[in-house]
Amino acid sequence: MTVSTLRTTGHTEGVRRPGRWLALSVLVLAVLLVAVDATVLGLATPFLSEDLKPSGTQLLWIGDVYSFVIAGLLVSMGSLGDRIGRKKLLLIGATAFGAVSVLNAYATSPEMMIVARALLGVAGATLMPSTLALIRNLFHDPRERSLAIGIWGAMASAGAAVGPVVGGFLLEHFWWGSVFLINLPVMAVLVFVGIKLIPESKNPNPGPWDLPSVALSLVGLIGIVYAIKELASHGLSPDAGVAALVGAGALTWFVRRQLTLPAPLLDMRLFRHRGFSGAVLADLLTILGLSGLVFFLSQFFQLVQGRQPLEAGLAELPAAVGAVTAGLIAGLVARRFSVRSVVAGGLAAVGLSLAVLTTLDQHTGYPLLGAALLVVGVGAGFAFTVTADVILSSVPKDQAGSASAVSETAYELGAALGIAVLGSIVTGVYRGFATPADVPSGIASAAHESLGGAVEASGALAPETATALVSAAQEAFVDGLRIAAGVGAAVLLATAVAAWFLLKGQKLEDGVEH
Repeated sequence: MTVSTLRTTGHTEGVRRPGRWLALSVLVLAVLLVAVDATVLGLATPFLSEDLKPSGTQLLWIGDVYSFVIAGLLVSMGSLGDRIGRKKLLLIGATAFGAVSVLNAYATSPEMMIVARALLGVAGATLMPSTLALIRNLFHDPRERSLAIGIWGAMASAGAAVGPVVGGFLLEHFWWGSVFLINLPVMAVLVFVGIKLIPESKNPNPGPWDLPSVALSLVGLIGIVYAIKELASHGLSPDAGVAALVGAGALTWFVRRQLTLPAPLLDMRLFRHRGFSGAVLADLLTILGLSGLVFFLSQFFQLVQGRQPLEAGLAELPAAVGAVTAGLIAGLVARRFSVRSVVAGGLAAVGLSLAVLTTLDQHTGYPLLGAALLVVGVGAGFAFTVTADVILSSVPKDQAGSASAVSETAYELGAALGIAVLGSIVTGVYRGFATPADVPSGIASAAHESLGGAVEASGALAPETATALVSAAQEAFVDGLRIAAGVGAAVLLATAVAAWFLLKGQKLEDGVEH
């Protein structure tokens, strides 16, 4: 449908809907908060470790179960929004997100924290696809929509870097649970303003919501991610093998089922579009590099370089500045040059910055780290925003929820894999460090669980021994971080080359509406 057709059919308000920019501000607020929640725990980890005393494995689960659950449910929730109404799903999700945040804030054990984070992921999964699909409904002019998606993408990218700043401020003044309680007033504003300003939209002929497909997508995605996590942490094991088989089997069954259903949960034919597939792949791997880097640099700044939480959060701010700036101009740059040059260039920038971090040591100065973070932010902002625009404009409007769910699944799966894969590399290298000879076995065991555990356990030792233990632990953590950065760099640079070919000829819309 063209813009002129919209005008002649009496839908002028659809092209220039009053209040659309204010409505957008509410939508991006939700995106920012969900993204902040994915990374805010990076700074809270030392405090949470001291209070709840999780094992190294439990700590990884607390860090990434949120993203796992979101990744597993996004396709289902995007499709549900197409059916029951995206505004309705957004408001339900916002209410649940606020309520479950309280459970996270007052968790009293590692197990309770893992469950609370998983429930927060369920609520988050209802928010993310709804926001992008509603943008498609609010903005029918392609140039306006590119700018709106740029703002949305900037907030999604920036959230990963803003999280540490917000968390740092709160942790210096309150206890670690406060990083979750900030969700309550934000979600209250979202619900109140959203009811009045956001228009409802849904697929007029959606068909039934296929529950077997929901179960298959959930089992498949979580199975695959869990298998990768186990493989990276412990190498080949029966658990990893079983999870991989179950996950691959469920996803294969899911794809075959979608191809036979008259009203599929996710139209797999979308992936026949080369640009769509290339954009999804670039999405996933951009966020993998960004989230993995931000999560572990938070710990590096605090536990290796000894910065206070707020200082550590501010040290990561260049990534947010770069992401926001690039996101706002990404549409203009992609039209001026080309989609593939902007996406491939963005991916290459993130990859090269990660490559620079392979030179990291305990005493690396901030100018190098700050510059690397700025380039990562700029690269991620360009790549992620343009690919989101390509994904959303590649499909008919009534499938906006499903398409945006694919984009969001790539985002959250990338975040989960970034923490799981790169995190497992860091953890695997870290656990191999040699403790000083006079450290008791109980303290040595606690020190090998996590760097935070080593710092805490050293308090029971004589000063010289404690210093030697913490120094060995820090060195092992930095070794792991260097290797993880190298792996991330290789993946991102390879993806940049793939994106160059997959996105050949791809253009952003310029005055036409699908």
